[in-house]
Amino acid sequence: MKVLITGGGGFLGSQLCAKLLARGTLVGPSGVPQPLTEILLLDAAFARPVPKHATIRVTQLVGDISDRFTVFAAGGVSSSAMPGAPVASIFHLASMVSGECEERFDDALRVNLDGGRNVFEAARAVTATTGARARVVFASSIACYRGETVSPVNTDTTKLTPRTTYGMTKAICELLVNDYSRKGFFDGRTARLPTVIIRPGQPNAAASSWASGMFREPLHGKPCALPVCRDQGHPMTGYRTVIDSLIALHEVSPAALGDDRAYVLPAHTVTPALAEAALHMIAAARGLPLGPIVDAPDARIQGIVSNWPVRVDGARAVALGLPTPPDLVTLIAHYLEDFGPSAR
Repeated sequence: MKVLITGGGGFLGSQLCAKLLARGTLVGPSGVPQPLTEILLLDAAFARPVPKHATIRVTQLVGDISDRFTVFAAGGVSSSAMPGAPVASIFHLASMVSGECEERFDDALRVNLDGGRNVFEAARAVTATTGARARVVFASSIACYRGETVSPVNTDTTKLTPRTTYGMTKAICELLVNDYSRKGFFDGRTARLPTVIIRPGQPNAAASSWASGMFREPLHGKPCALPVCRDQGHPMTGYRTVIDSLIALHEVSPAALGDDRAYVLPAHTVTPALAEAALHMIAAARGLPLGPIVDAPDARIQGIVSNWPVRVDGARAVALGLPTPPDLVTLIAHYLEDFGPSAR
């Protein structure tokens, strides 16, 4: 069984690939677990070497999801596709991030919308070619919420009225996943992600980059410039929980999903003040020197984040069997385990 991960060179894509290699199987078109034979990673660039596995081949494909030919070739449904069967499942993670989308509207439409349609059409072609509905797991975002209809606690029934270009593109793709699934073009399911912490490496252009930075930099003894106010609440979850959720959502029987294939994942509402308190707890327990969190207000970032939800309720996802995130101190411990100074 072949699987395609778009955004496979990114943090979540590489983590998902590693987890699938360790797992070795996924539910296939027949509805029963099948051994994985190949994982295809599609991204604009790769910073990591190709993972090695005894029985599962990993192939890195450099390309742009806004190019239809590239996506169809990766899915194994073009005339010049790589030899072998088409993919059976697609995890669609590739996307421009929030800050980029606000600055580059046309590129956001090209990558997030046109690219999304290319992925969905490739999955549709897989279904038409094989006679079995391809499974598609799409990574959406809680940036779909906000505007005048935002609720104190946002659920899967909260109307989507995004106030950012990024959120708008994600909301449209959610609707496309629902309609393509209704038509039988593929078997889609959407995970509406809270902000994922703690991402290693350097800050990126996402408006939520501070959410990881306020943990990551202090843990490495560096100062963190905080662009939002210290009482700014924001839904956050751990990267391990997100990866487990993407796989769990893939494995759910289509009959259990219903008409609305989009599920917001459960999350903690975290403020910078709460984050700093958790950092001091784990630093005291482990004898870690912490860098400071320094107030550095940024009106652009604060304006974007203020249009995002403060709290989400992922009860519908939990009812499907998707996991809940552990407490904040445990999330920090996971990061230290995987990417902290002693993990190198």
